[in-house]
Amino acid sequence: MPRIVRCALIQASNALSTERPLAQIRKAMIDKHLKLIEQAARKKTQVLCLQELFYGPYFCAEQNARWYELTERVPDGPTVRLMQKVAAKHRMVIVVPVYEEQMPGVYFNTAAVLDADGHYLGKYRKHHIPHCHPGFWEKFYFTPGDGGYPVFETRHARVASTFVTTATSPRARAFWA
Repeated sequence: MPRIVRCALIQASNALSTERPLAQIRKAMIDKHLKLIEQAARKKTQVLCLQELFYGPYFCAEQNARWYELTERVPDGPTVRLMQKVAAKHRMVIVVPVYEEQMPGVYFNTAAVLDADGHYLGKYRKHHIPHCHPGFWEKFYFTPGDGGYPVFETRHARVASTFVTTATSPRARAFWA
């Protein structure tokens, strides 16, 4: 008999104008996603993936150092800590993409993977960083990932996280095969 794992993806529009202070944007987006996570939990979701840089807009269409203020540590930053509580509350695996600061000036496009008990399992840092016109100025913001292509054993399923440009890489697909 096949084992069924209920998965969900959340991709949401920005909740506020990008002209607003970043703290307000982050709070509004997290609040919006918390409501969507509640909906997913009511539908018995077991594995949930949030969109890339979920607590703000996709800011890589411009080059503006203002967006560096959205960085945080992984796993000790406020967003991952909050989502650990949410994962445990709903007994749900959650993939939490954030803008990671490893040290001042070294930033990654990172997805933290949280198990259904809220335990931090590890992270995937985006490897393939596009930098081309129009609208993909990612090398202005991100360092290429340095942690390989991890697969995480979660309560509900094996999970490998990726971002769209890495997903098209034959090397990445070979690691996950």
